[in-house]
Amino acid sequence: MPGVESLLAETEAPSTGDHQILDVRDLPPPEPLKQTLETLTDLGGDGMLVQVNDRVPQHLFPRLDDRGFAYDTVEDGDRAVTAIWPE
Repeated sequence: MPGVESLLAETEAPSTGDHQILDVRDLPPPEPLKQTLETLTDLGGDGMLVQVNDRVPQHLFPRLDDRGFAYDTVEDGDRAVTAIWPE
């Protein structure tokens, strides 16, 4: 996905390891939240998920905190890129 890697480099996410990109920009609420949490469950303990959304996923952050994930978001025009990784 064009530009996501450069935006990812602007986050505080670890630069090592594999990551999976999940584009939820075209999904209606609450699907982005649901799909992100489901993907994190499948991802395992040492991977990183990169969510691409059309807005900052404010409702996701408390759930990530509860599950022990760290995250950082960078906004760029009409998209928000959120890196999510285990603390």
